[in-house]
Amino acid sequence: MTTAESRLVLDASIEKAASMLGELAERNVSLAALTTYRVGGAAAIMVRPRNIRDLEVIAEVLAVTDVPVLVVGRGSNLLVADDGFSGIAVSLGEMSAEFRVEGTQVVAGAMVALPQLARRLVAAGLGGFEWAVGVPGSIGGAVRMNAGGHGGDMAASLLEVQLFDLCTQRHGWIAAERLGLRFRGSDLADHQVVIDARLQLVAVERAQSQRDLDEIVRWRREHQPGGQNAGSVFVNPIPGELSAGELIDRIGLRGFTHRTASVSDKHANFIQASEGGRADDVRALIEIVRDRVAAETGYVLRSEVRLVGFDPANARASRPVSVIAVNAGVQW
Repeated sequence: MTTAESRLVLDASIEKAASMLGELAERNVSLAALTTYRVGGAAAIMVRPRNIRDLEVIAEVLAVTDVPVLVVGRGSNLLVADDGFSGIAVSLGEMSAEFRVEGTQVVAGAMVALPQLARRLVAAGLGGFEWAVGVPGSIGGAVRMNAGGHGGDMAASLLEVQLFDLCTQRHGWIAAERLGLRFRGSDLADHQVVIDARLQLVAVERAQSQRDLDEIVRWRREHQPGGQNAGSVFVNPIPGELSAGELIDRIGLRGFTHRTASVSDKHANFIQASEGGRADDVRALIEIVRDRVAAETGYVLRSEVRLVGFDPANARASRPVSVIAVNAGVQW
């Protein structure tokens, strides 16, 4: 099948999916505003499920159309191509936007912002999550990539997560030890939607916890840039010993610019997008930096940024976001 024929088949599948989704489907919704890069194109279909039944409807549609699916949280590690995403983007929104404290445990929805939760927990006298105040993501994304910083990460406090599998329609809680959590990664597949997470925290002296949180905020402001970026682009090749930023600095790429994207002057492992810039320029700069680091140091850096909608032939960090084999991802 030619590229043009494949495109026609996909377009027909998208139209069928939109028809089946009915009022749940929003057409051609920009994804730029849902990412911290704030660049990129639109999703062919956007669905904002309100409950488990809506997730079941999405799963039923995917089963008969095989349209690609993308679960969007707060977009803090997401770069969407300028041509957009030819599939169904799913944003849980208000369905998973609340949290509750149960003694020294907290159950937080996937869309709860990490900085907000960190501050609220400190105010409640609970410690162990202060590190998250400087991470501009959500609980769902943090579970998926085992986000962390300042000596902490999700794996340190995560007890279990509530999942919905868009392949099997299986829904329930699964223990954290079965998620394959590792440094900035997990075994969760694209079709496995995190709905809630349960965390185990510790009772602390509130004033000291507040001082710890304030110090993290101060350090982040001093050492890391604001603006349109997705935080650290590359995983540190030797955690605790050798950082990606150090390697990028070593070969003189701090401040390097490619069209509308640039390596931050403040932190070499941050790539900034210009206001009104292009996602294609950010993607190209990621690959330029990776190639230069590999050629000059021998280290092949792994990107933390998830590329969506790019031609796999021209974007080596891309990975498919279609619903795949039922036995892929976490098993439970």
